[in-house]
Amino acid sequence: MQLSLPPLPEQNEIVRRVEALLALTDRIEAEVAAARAKTETMRQSILAQAFSGRLVPTEAGLARREGREYEPASVLLERIHSEKKEKTGRRGTQSTLV
Repeated sequence: MQLSLPPLPEQNEIVRRVEALLALTDRIEAEVAAARAKTETMRQSILAQAFSGRLVPTEAGLARREGREYEPASVLLERIHSEKKEKTGRRGTQSTLV
């Protein structure tokens, strides 16, 4: 069986081009790996910011921007507790007076 081979200079050019393409694929693979690592780092950063409330404006920030008052939940709960205590105390006082 006879097999035709291209001339030696053409073979060398084919090898050079294949090696250049393999080098290009190696660079692309390295860039993809770096991009994946950067994406994971950014993902972690975004999650950290989301859980700390830095991605969207807080209710307090919105209230300040809109020129309205803002009452934190802790203050609201304390006020509700005090009002409830007041009402209970009044009822107790009224029932003892009657």
